[in-house]
Amino acid sequence: MKTLNFDTIAIREGYQTTAEQEHSEAIFMTSSFVFDSAEQAAKRFSKEEPGNIYARFTNPTVGAFERKLAALEGAQACVATSSGMAAIFATLMALLKSGDHIVASRDMFGTTTVMLNSIVAKFNIDISYVDLSDLSAWESSINDKTKLFLLETPSNPLGQVVDITALSKISKAHDILLAVDNCILTPALQNPIALGADIVIHSATKYIDGQGRCLAGAVLGTEDIMEQVHGFVRATGPSLSAFNAWIVLKGLDTLSLRMKAHSDNAMKLATWLEQQESIEKTHYLGLESHPHHQLAKSQQSGFGGIVSFEVKGGRKAAFKLINATEIFSITANLGDTKSTITHPFSTTHGRLTDEEKSMTNISEGLVRLSIGLEDVNDLIADINKGL
Repeated sequence: MKTLNFDTIAIREGYQTTAEQEHSEAIFMTSSFVFDSAEQAAKRFSKEEPGNIYARFTNPTVGAFERKLAALEGAQACVATSSGMAAIFATLMALLKSGDHIVASRDMFGTTTVMLNSIVAKFNIDISYVDLSDLSAWESSINDKTKLFLLETPSNPLGQVVDITALSKISKAHDILLAVDNCILTPALQNPIALGADIVIHSATKYIDGQGRCLAGAVLGTEDIMEQVHGFVRATGPSLSAFNAWIVLKGLDTLSLRMKAHSDNAMKLATWLEQQESIEKTHYLGLESHPHHQLAKSQQSGFGGIVSFEVKGGRKAAFKLINATEIFSITANLGDTKSTITHPFSTTHGRLTDEEKSMTNISEGLVRLSIGLEDVNDLIADINKGL
């Protein structure tokens, strides 16, 4: 069969029927699987024979999701997890040991930074933070213990970007793994592995599900690397449930269509926001005013659905705007068909220190929007109420 295009893979890859020949993926809601004999059980556990054993680490529904997402990302293998944070933690714990050093971007989801500082650091793993786009800072932070680069591009919530290909050349020259959180764009708009990344991480809770229904995560990369991650998930248990796997598996069917629609709506709303006098600055990669616009165009096929802006008047004005909206859901989640609005300083990045917020430009007046699939004119009118 010839190489298939993205939308066909999103619908057809990973799909396998049971003896009943169902047209939609089955959900295997079971904790364990029965063997034909003691001999078969022994072969399954020793990996002499492929097959399902126990749902903590083998499940056909989860496997279907893993195969489909791996095909879309261009990865050899995928390991599904119970959430995006579980995916990040599993990656770090599987690939690092006490005494190792990682370099991470300052411009990340707040909980990722909190996890690094409060949990990962307890294992005597050293962490250096750099500005995402500063390639010289990444290189100068390397030492003989550095094992991993960790980042998200575009970043949440300001849409900062790094040249993945250029950073990959630096990491490979020093035998360092490059892990990219691709949650904001998904493989529909960006393929980090094709650009040189070794590992891709997802909170599938967001755009991959696309409807705010469940938690899920995923780690993707080579078979060798994923074998290590799978070993950690098998031993410690942050695995994806069959039901949640079925939800995100079905979400992939419409991923490309949704990401294009999110991007179109976000571009229209960001263009309008940039013209409002009561807004100091609008952050959206699709705008030519964004400092990373040209770089984003070179490595992304779209700009995504996250728009942030700084309203004049600080927290008071930001809260007034948020509370005035009627269509936007006031929630910290993103990637939903429903548009959401939040105040990063007091929610998603609320556990960061004031210094950390300042260094990542998370101001009191910053508002983050996740643009959904409603009519964009209604969204504009809703934001205008607060302005």
